[in-house]
Amino acid sequence: MSQHTTGTPGHTENEIVIAAPLDLVWDMTNDLENWPQLFSEYASVEVLEREGARTVFRLTMHPDENGKVWSWVSEREPDRRSLTVRARRVEPGPFEHMDIHWEYKEIPGGTLMRWIQDFAMRPDAPVDTPGMTERINRNSVVQMELIRDKVEQRARERGTAAEPAVTG
Repeated sequence: MSQHTTGTPGHTENEIVIAAPLDLVWDMTNDLENWPQLFSEYASVEVLEREGARTVFRLTMHPDENGKVWSWVSEREPDRRSLTVRARRVEPGPFEHMDIHWEYKEIPGGTLMRWIQDFAMRPDAPVDTPGMTERINRNSVVQMELIRDKVEQRARERGTAAEPAVTG
């Protein structure tokens, strides 16, 4: 039996604690139009269709190290009641499929945000499943830390505005 890994399922799970209220984390991370200000990798977001909570949109990345601009269409459906979001690539590109599940949980000290990604690479993809798993895990940490810092900054701004300044 072949140990060829292309086409085999990939799975990643990454999480971060954000020292901010759940509502703020939810609102900022589900505001698609502002994703280019939240994520460092996205140059633009174009909403193509909205139906109820479901949004179909095109994500375009900043040029990669070779100057190539990657773009694809995704579908995203947040469920505020269950504090989850289901997303998938409609145009999977190098993936056979890419499904992303976001989970949010209020915890002492803030909000836990978790990303679970299930995917498989196409046989002709430029990277295999282990390579993409490593790339997703590395990039998720970077993006989650950026999001955490931006959401916590917004929380501090709101907190500072609501409380009197402490003097000497």
